[in-house]
Amino acid sequence: MAQIKQVGIGRKSSGTIDGITYYTLNGKTYARSTPTIPASVFNTTEARIRQAIFKFIQMHLKHHLRTIRQTVTGKNGSPSNRYYSINGKALSLALHTLAEQYVGGADVTITDIEAAISTYAAEHPTSIKIVSKSGYQDVYLTGPWPATITLNASAGDNTVIITVNEHGEQTVINTDGSVSVSGNQGSGSNTNNTNGGSSTGSETGGDNTGGSSTGSDTGGGNNPGGGDGDDDDNMN
Repeated sequence: MAQIKQVGIGRKSSGTIDGITYYTLNGKTYARSTPTIPASVFNTTEARIRQAIFKFIQMHLKHHLRTIRQTVTGKNGSPSNRYYSINGKALSLALHTLAEQYVGGADVTITDIEAAISTYAAEHPTSIKIVSKSGYQDVYLTGPWPATITLNASAGDNTVIITVNEHGEQTVINTDGSVSVSGNQGSGSNTNNTNGGSSTGSETGGDNTGGSSTGSDTGGGNNPGGGDGDDDDNMN
């Protein structure tokens, strides 16, 4: 690194020219060589396995995104990013053999991915957390992903129970004993009231099976190839 005392590009210049990066620190301009990473680094078998694992995790997230949005509380990011943060290591271990087969030329489907994760979860029942929601008890995956997930309040009288199914419909047992059902299917809304309780839920937008997308929990789609539509975060 060298300090630039006289340079034609100016005192507060920044950027890269011919492999030299210029930047300003404390009012002084410095220059340093820009490191280059050979393309071969990304073409090793190990690198391709890591890329395959990441792709499979994205497919897994997309497959369960409607549920994850309701069972995981995001911290400085979306629920899906939080899910990846707490489960990434376990999911990578679960999918490593499948990724090796994929790199070797085998076809891999979402069914294969879910089966590999289910098998790992059955062998490691406290490794993959599918409920991590503020105010509710954690729930772990112990086999195939359940059709419904019940969230029990972790404080108070434990009478607030939320059940979420894979279609995004949510059932809430309230503290007064009333039961509310809200639907998050497509662009419509659904209200169902039992015993005096009521709840209305809606979700606009739909799924996007290609490319990448950004949006919000109340709009936009989700994408297995480049993250989800919860927010602008990316899992790199």
